Amino acid sequence: MKKTRSFIGLLVISALITGCSLPGLNSASDQTIKIGAQSMTESEILANMISQLIERNTDNKTAIIKNLGSNFVQQKAMESGDIDIAATRYTGTDLTSVLGQEAIKDPVKAMETVQKVFKKQYQFTFYDSYGFDNTYAFTISKKLAEEKQYKTISDLAEDADTLSLGVDSAWLKRQGDGYPGFIETYNMEFGKTYPMQIGLVYDAVKNEKMDIVLAYSSDGRIKAYDLQLLEDDMQYFPPYDCSPVITDEALERFPEIDSQLKKLIGTITTETMQELNYEVDAKLKEPSVVAAEFLVKNHYFE
Repeated sequence: MKKTRSFIGLLVISALITGCSLPGLNSASDQTIKIGAQSMTESEILANMISQLIERNTDNKTAIIKNLGSNFVQQKAMESGDIDIAATRYTGTDLTSVLGQEAIKDPVKAMETVQKVFKKQYQFTFYDSYGFDNTYAFTISKKLAEEKQYKTISDLAEDADTLSLGVDSAWLKRQGDGYPGFIETYNMEFGKTYPMQIGLVYDAVKNEKMDIVLAYSSDGRIKAYDLQLLEDDMQYFPPYDCSPVITDEALERFPEIDSQLKKLIGTITTETMQELNYEVDAKLKEPSVVAAEFLVKNHYFE
């Protein structure tokens, strides 16, 4: 029985990746739904999940438009009709960069605001979150966390003036959710701060060049390097909950897409997204393969 289930699982994954049809599944049509993916791993993985769900469970074809360099580029592509779905939109980013509003620290209010304004202003449907966010997070080695019993950012207060912090260069001077506001909110300041490119912070903390770094919460290197996120117990950083967004025009043309997108809502934790990113970034798997493996493992096609 195990061999049979394993064989069927491999067959499904192969079909999802190659686009071949399996017996008994819907045949393809000429209608193509365009899915936009940003230039980052998790966006490509989620775009592939959406694509595979739509193609397996509806009569529609999909096309993934990759390497959309920013949230702003995705927005303009949706407005112009170049894409129908944005695979990854983030509440905190959309509030400030697209809507031009102040950051909202409460994740429920942030989600309610982007959903309401996107519907009214752009006629886009901003779904509830997949279940994870990709926000700034203070990150340390598990070794240091266990040694000092650090679990929250507030736990650092007693030792802060002896600790080194590696951060994205812009964060040190940025208003709103940058270092000046952090000092005021947490009433602490680190002994030394080192500005660096965001991609270098993971190696810095892994190799004990830094005590703490400011990382992105869903990055695969957190799992790969055995790092630990500290809880933002004062809720300083705005929420960056991740959701798919679709134009209402596309929903009217393809109403069957709605149920497929909703299958992914609330199903992917931050830890799960770290693992999926890790599969691509560290194990060098294709995003389409990682997406297919996730969908099969979690019984989306049974």
